[in-house]
Amino acid sequence: MRKKARVLFVCTHNSARSQMAEGFLRYLGGSAFEAHSAGTEPGELHPLAVAVMAEEGIDISGQRAKSVDDFVQQQFDYVITVCDDAKEACPFFPNATNRLHWSFPDPSAAGGTREERLAAFRQVRDGIRVRIEDMVKHMVQREAGKDQPGIRPRGENERTKES
Repeated sequence: MRKKARVLFVCTHNSARSQMAEGFLRYLGGSAFEAHSAGTEPGELHPLAVAVMAEEGIDISGQRAKSVDDFVQQQFDYVITVCDDAKEACPFFPNATNRLHWSFPDPSAAGGTREERLAAFRQVRDGIRVRIEDMVKHMVQREAGKDQPGIRPRGENERTKES
């Protein structure tokens, strides 16, 4: 039996994007993945992130914001930054096999009415879901020996191996 792929999603405050990514990977990846998230400057879980994930049937209300410092010495198959600021501020993970960057806008920066802010969160949520679905599909194909040369999940071309 193959070990679970360990994945860490990193964002600045670990309040929305990285939390949604962790929730989606736990939900869509099942037992094939061990998902975590952290922030370079952790804050609080954003209530609108919780709300839009609940619309998808995924409860992230029990998740909490954590610091990357808690994870930097751990072994990960993937460390994925989900915001540009975190990409720049993310520390070196000596035990990470792959580092990816998926750029998503900060939904918590959206202004306007509650509905307009929810729309911003939904847009980011939906983009993250696509990336997670691609990642899970790619890993399942790889495990089944059906990985096709030249086909990679979105964002994999942005991979850098840290060694």
